[in-house]
Amino acid sequence: MNLQAVLFDLDGTLLEYDMMRDFVPHYFELLTASLVHLVPPQTLLAGLEKGTDAITANDGSRTNETAFAETFFPAVGVPRATLEPAIMDFYAREFPLLRQYTQHKPEARRVVQTAFDLGHDVVIATNPYFPAIATQHRMDWAGVLGFPYRKITTYENSHFVKPDPRYFQEILEELECAPEQALVVGDETMDMVAAHLGCKTFLVLSAATKPEEIEPEPTYQGTLRDVEALLKDLHHPT
Repeated sequence: MNLQAVLFDLDGTLLEYDMMRDFVPHYFELLTASLVHLVPPQTLLAGLEKGTDAITANDGSRTNETAFAETFFPAVGVPRATLEPAIMDFYAREFPLLRQYTQHKPEARRVVQTAFDLGHDVVIATNPYFPAIATQHRMDWAGVLGFPYRKITTYENSHFVKPDPRYFQEILEELECAPEQALVVGDETMDMVAAHLGCKTFLVLSAATKPEEIEPEPTYQGTLRDVEALLKDLHHPT
């Protein structure tokens, strides 16, 4: 395998936590409290659902940020110029409090460092529903900031989301990388779908992993330490 690019999922892969059980409820709690002076909580949550659905349904004709904004702000009935600064202030001040619901993986930075040391194009391929500021926080919690990534997918620079294969295709086209020369490392089926394009995949088990639902079958499976060992083996085959 002539490996050019390594695409690391973030949540559950480089940073351990249960997104739906622990993180999202507390995220919504903090966000609604932060914006209650502008939007009633139920109105905000309903708008977030509609905005998220708009991102999921994005056909690639606009960024995920635009898809979200065109749906979310009309749904909550507050002008973007009024509400968006308050949302960004939330991400700067309140969002970091959610770190307590995550667990740091010491091996995460080491495996990313190894990918760079071996000369690969490295991408943080996290599902781009969040703005860049929220992704930067989560990368900080994971201990993987400070590297010259080829791309970090956020809702500002992406046009699709997982499990749409076009999400991975967009990244590979930007890297000018053939699918056969890419390894996607993730913890869920939404990461393994990259195999449909011809990518190699590595399943890292996490709290979100549902082994019985993984499809297609990953090329490799194990821990982040196993990913590191694989990268070294591919670079120096025995």
